[in-house]
Amino acid sequence: MNDLCADIGYKSINHIGEQLCGDHVDVVEQDENSSVIVLADGLGSGVKASILSTLTSKIISTMMAAGLALEECVSTIAATLPVCSVRGVAYSTFTIIHLVDNDTAELIQYDNPHVILIRDFEVSDYPKTEMNIGGKKIYQSVIKLRENDELIAMSDGCPHAGIGIGYNFGWKTEDIASYMAAVAPAGYTAKTLSTMLVDECNKLYGGQPGDDVTACVVKIRKREPMNLLFGPPSNRDDCDRMMSLFFSKEGKHIICGGTTSSIAAKYLGKTVKASLSFERSDIPPIAEIDGVDLVTEGVITVNKVVEYAKDYIGENKLYEQWGFKHDGASLISRLLFEEATDINFYVGRAINPAHQNPDLPITFSIKMNLVEELSACLKKMGKRIKVSYF
Repeated sequence: MNDLCADIGYKSINHIGEQLCGDHVDVVEQDENSSVIVLADGLGSGVKASILSTLTSKIISTMMAAGLALEECVSTIAATLPVCSVRGVAYSTFTIIHLVDNDTAELIQYDNPHVILIRDFEVSDYPKTEMNIGGKKIYQSVIKLRENDELIAMSDGCPHAGIGIGYNFGWKTEDIASYMAAVAPAGYTAKTLSTMLVDECNKLYGGQPGDDVTACVVKIRKREPMNLLFGPPSNRDDCDRMMSLFFSKEGKHIICGGTTSSIAAKYLGKTVKASLSFERSDIPPIAEIDGVDLVTEGVITVNKVVEYAKDYIGENKLYEQWGFKHDGASLISRLLFEEATDINFYVGRAINPAHQNPDLPITFSIKMNLVEELSACLKKMGKRIKVSYF
């Protein structure tokens, strides 16, 4: 058993004038360390292309995850999807990345730009075996993965970017590979890397994409545990037990809430050093406790983190708001979204008397909902989540 995990992120933008994207990405987990990722590019654009790509990715990912043979998957796709009456071509193109134990990747590629492998922050080549299934030329590869390897899959909207605008023949795949290799040392997450690539393509299209654009990045990294304490326990006698469990866990420790941080400081025999400087007007200042990585205010800060998390798994438009700032919500977001792979929540059920003021829009149920919403968002990011209530 290795300690590697896969960080998977993707982003799409639609063909100009279309409400639906003709590309579709589907990720199916076989078990904790194995998954199937399919990027399908439907014929044309709009509704028809969206249906074709969604069907293709769903069928392939489900069949592959169930352990069926590649030939069976491809023949099923050919038999299921309609043939275009104009072009005489069936279904859509696709790229399959099958991760096994997060240390081996099986690539299956049909008519999409070839997957780019970044290793040791440089573009790396890998062997490809050509196969013919149902008259379709398909490339198959098996790659033994290492820590920090990046696999970049894309639809042909990426290399077509800038045709007749910035470039005569578009943004070549090898140039895209060089661009991605250049940003690899910065340590961005898969979601951020896919966003950067798609945003760059959008710029090359002059903000008016002539094709659907999708990028999917798989980044192999070591597991990084993280622990977050939010709220005191409902029974005061449980304080020491809660703190003992929280501080015994490996990884960084984040504490949210004034009362909670006071209990933690007392348990550690330390003092809470409060900061009076506001990084921003809508987020309370952070504090410090020796032996704790981050101490923040509770509900207001966590609520902001939930807002960032919902955006991050969607269009990722708010990245610049939390990616570089030093307020509590931004610091928690970077730790949970970018660093952590396994997150343990320790949530106290005590009712804060300050929250019983009818003039305040904060209730006990809101606090519990924040934990549930944040956990759901982090699971969608591919994090392993464990929540313990006290």
